Amino acid sequence: MESFDYIVIGGGSGGSAVAGRLGVDGTRRVCVLEAGGRNDNILIKTPGFMPFIRNSSNYKYETVPQKGLNCRIGYQPRGKGLGGSSAINAMVYIRGHKWDYDNWAEMGCTGWSYDDVLPYFRKAEANERGADAYHGENGPLFVSDQRSPNPVSHAFVDAARELQLRTNEDFNGERQEGFGLYQVTQRNGERWSAARAYVEPIRDQGNVSIRTNTLVEQLVIEQGRVTGVRVRRGKKPGSGSEMLYARRGVILCAGAFNSPQILMLSGIGPAEHLMQHGINVVMDKPAVGSELQDHIDYVSAWETTSDIPIGQSLKGTMKMAGAIFEHRRKRTGAMATPYAESGGFWTVMPDSPSPDIQWHFVPAVLEDHGRETVRAHGFSLHACVLRPESRGTVRLASRDAGAAPLIDPNFLDDERDIATMRAGVRLSHRIASAPALQAYGPEDRHPVNLDDDEALDTLIRNRADTVYHPVGTCRMGPDADSVVDPQLKVRGLDGLWIADASIMPKIVSGNTNAPSIMIGERCADFVKASEREAVAA
Repeated sequence: MESFDYIVIGGGSGGSAVAGRLGVDGTRRVCVLEAGGRNDNILIKTPGFMPFIRNSSNYKYETVPQKGLNCRIGYQPRGKGLGGSSAINAMVYIRGHKWDYDNWAEMGCTGWSYDDVLPYFRKAEANERGADAYHGENGPLFVSDQRSPNPVSHAFVDAARELQLRTNEDFNGERQEGFGLYQVTQRNGERWSAARAYVEPIRDQGNVSIRTNTLVEQLVIEQGRVTGVRVRRGKKPGSGSEMLYARRGVILCAGAFNSPQILMLSGIGPAEHLMQHGINVVMDKPAVGSELQDHIDYVSAWETTSDIPIGQSLKGTMKMAGAIFEHRRKRTGAMATPYAESGGFWTVMPDSPSPDIQWHFVPAVLEDHGRETVRAHGFSLHACVLRPESRGTVRLASRDAGAAPLIDPNFLDDERDIATMRAGVRLSHRIASAPALQAYGPEDRHPVNLDDDEALDTLIRNRADTVYHPVGTCRMGPDADSVVDPQLKVRGLDGLWIADASIMPKIVSGNTNAPSIMIGERCADFVKASEREAVAA
């Protein structure tokens, strides 16, 4: 049985950061296990190809029917391959609000206040604007201003300003509130995934083994300690099975859906559910796969009479061909787009401690997550509820590690979420009605009487879905019921840490990629601290 010091399960945002920090100095043997491929092709690296990324890089999960969405089945794209979702996302670099992390600390997660996590965000970051009190410039994760934002994305910011809504040039600085252009995880106009930042630079080191297309079937647990993993390289259970040994520990970084799935397949989770699948219960842990939180999102869309280059009309397609050529030559133009080019944060409910709606403005018409072809120019405006009260679950569909889990975000179950969303959609339409955007001649694709709560709620429940930020299914906490402690060690087992978005006790107010990388950075330091403690003992 081949052995390593550490085995990292998952090469996504958290896993790449953990593996990179543990492996970079050459003193530890680290193995990274990734179910997908390397993700080093032109479709991944070119931002504008995001809608065309192949199935091999996207799990393309679906939810169970959502009662809060009129029993529709939701779409849950998740990154598969090195970089995880950072290899297929919109590259928006947002950390969340200061209040989020201070609230984690108040919930008992000692060491996770904003002042505690800010140094790790700065440590990870190589911001092209340089270093200051909020930003770093020497980290592996490149953060850049957009090279060629569309004029209509600027017009969105101007429209917000025309409504006397403040502008913001740095959503990760002193304040989050306001509207502006997003910074993105790009370097020289190319996508800069977590794998490009942390894993690719150490790929050729002799102490790091990166194994792609390798599925983890379950953890190996001996006398209360995780000592390794069982993996397979074939498609069927048991085909090409292999055991790998971890001398010092395993770090689970498979994401908010697959981390709880692996735990449950290993006998760690709600006992009754495990027994229903014939799985021997190692540890009854109801919190595993529970407390699923996600940002519910509504996309308003307008067709325009003006020519917007990312549109999918014949003229737009011809322009995109030229944009591809420009990007290959200069790494500029429309193919450098993150799609979600501008946006903002604002408070729409009177009792919110910080902004409760985030907007993503896209200079193209998007329907059904971009899966529906729209042959028209236009723009779309996402509004998502930043701190949803609804809670869902992740459960096993079968004992096959290659099968998709049962995902139930339970969207809009809590009436507070639909009330917040209602206010956010109304503000979306106010912004679209401002002169800067009216200059493009927009025509609403989904008109509704905005003064009619019932009609608006029906439209929201018929069209809303995720904006791709699932968290919370292996929550961190100070209590015995939590899955991990504030040092990210799994309670009740030795030799196992979790480092991905699943550990968040509450969802952050913004995109979750940067926080997931921060969590990976922190976990690497916790693992190193445990080494020092072992030596001292």
